[in-house]
Amino acid sequence: MNYPRVGIGVLIFNNKNLLLGQRLGEHGHLTWGPPGGHLESGETFEMCAIRETKEETGLVISSPKVFVITNDVFEQERKHYVSIFLKAEYPCNQTIHIMEQNKVVSWQWFSLHSLPEPLFLPLDHIIKNKGYFMNNSQQLIMI
Repeated sequence: MNYPRVGIGVLIFNNKNLLLGQRLGEHGHLTWGPPGGHLESGETFEMCAIRETKEETGLVISSPKVFVITNDVFEQERKHYVSIFLKAEYPCNQTIHIMEQNKVVSWQWFSLHSLPEPLFLPLDHIIKNKGYFMNNSQQLIMI
């Protein structure tokens, strides 16, 4: 039996711009998405977000906060993920690098009002309000 996997995405903001990379991975090929990857056994969401961000961009982020959760079925790839997104501020004294050239074409900043297409499915779900967002009282609410 196939079970959903847990994916972690990191929404890194620099003012009102969002860091996105064009993916080269086996699912979501050539779509735009944030840094992220699989949650490993024993990791907290925050530990995974920090690790994946460093592995993919070279950035060392601090204090990422859980922001939204999406339920993502990739029909063509026959994969199912629960994606947990954390928000983090851009550590402005650091430079972004392409650390895994086999996984991303480039990292670029985009205004939230002019995001590139196509978007990675979990990010698309956030934009279309198909996620479970954290509110100020730390309860999950669906928008």
